[in-house]
Amino acid sequence: MTAHAAIKTIRTADHPIHAQFTERFSPRGFTGKTLTEAELLPLFEAARWAPSASNNQPWRFAYGLRGDAAFGKIADSLVPFNRSWAERAAALIAVASRTTVEKDGKDLPNSAHSFDAGTAWGYLALQAYHAGLVAHAMGGFEADVLAKNLNLPEGYVLHAVIAVGEHGDIEKLPEVLQAREVPNGRLPLAQIVAHGGFV
Repeated sequence: MTAHAAIKTIRTADHPIHAQFTERFSPRGFTGKTLTEAELLPLFEAARWAPSASNNQPWRFAYGLRGDAAFGKIADSLVPFNRSWAERAAALIAVASRTTVEKDGKDLPNSAHSFDAGTAWGYLALQAYHAGLVAHAMGGFEADVLAKNLNLPEGYVLHAVIAVGEHGDIEKLPEVLQAREVPNGRLPLAQIVAHGGFV
């Protein structure tokens, strides 16, 4: 069963929206199939077109394809729980952003850098969905290890590691994770949206 087929029977939007928003989810089961660089680059191309404050584009991505040294450098930073399933992904991607922006010859704080990087990740995730892939972002990694392994430049911070690949092989996950390999729900709009002020 594909990730797309699984979601169609589970999630229902309360208002008319494009199916990509309810059908995309973040599973942990991967088939073990590899990806080529040519298959992965469209995901970064989509992220490249995300909006950002003053078009600063603070996001940066570093990736590895399963089997290469770069993949191992990223996997080495993952907490054991995440590494146990993410190593079957076709690619691992580290997401970072620059915390400052150059203006009038000075580096000034960019308060929108993480907001903008999150938007770029969202674009990447949706492009993965359209390519028939799944993308699962993780916060469970050792930032100091990852920064060292990937030579993170000064002035940048790490946000997440993303596992990308073809969805499947749920039976190879630990039993406790097999039960969680379903799309989760969302809070109702009444809890997150209010006219005239925050809830």
